[in-house]
Amino acid sequence: MEADGGARVRNEDVPPQNLDLSFILPSVSVFLSDYGWYLLFLCVMVYLLIQHLSKSRSRENQSPSVFAANQDPVSVARRQEALEASRQRMQEELDARAAEFKEKQMRLEEDKRRQKIEIWESMKEGKSYKGNAKVEHDTEEAPSSTFLKPKTDKKPLRNSGYSPLSGDERGTCSWRPGRRGPSAGG
Repeated sequence: MEADGGARVRNEDVPPQNLDLSFILPSVSVFLSDYGWYLLFLCVMVYLLIQHLSKSRSRENQSPSVFAANQDPVSVARRQEALEASRQRMQEELDARAAEFKEKQMRLEEDKRRQKIEIWESMKEGKSYKGNAKVEHDTEEAPSSTFLKPKTDKKPLRNSGYSPLSGDERGTCSWRPGRRGPSAGG
């Protein structure tokens, strides 16, 4: 205490107030009620980010030893030779298929050319070119086949002037649809 009559009080004599931090509780509860979901999502994202980074670090720590083992020059050379051999086999198969297809196309073109020549020659002689070309083609492929049946004249089954959809009364049937509307009865 000082001599001026106790106007000044020493800090040591006054007891401290609110040591339990209860004055923060209302402001924290307001903050959590306003931003609680955002805070929860932020915590989850931070957790997932930490997990991802720890996994990537563990992979980086393991990968140099695995990478160095795979980079053995002898194994790399063997792998490259095997890859080149498989590519060569695939290219040979592709070339063989292409040559086979080309040969087949040439045969088809030769057959078409030969058939056109036969048609032209039969037209010069005044014969029907379609029938002769087919008969000759069939006899070339199957010489032991049986004889061809002659064509028969097919007569039309109906009268040429009659059409059931046109509504003409020339036909033998004179059916008419019934009346529309509710049935009579009662």
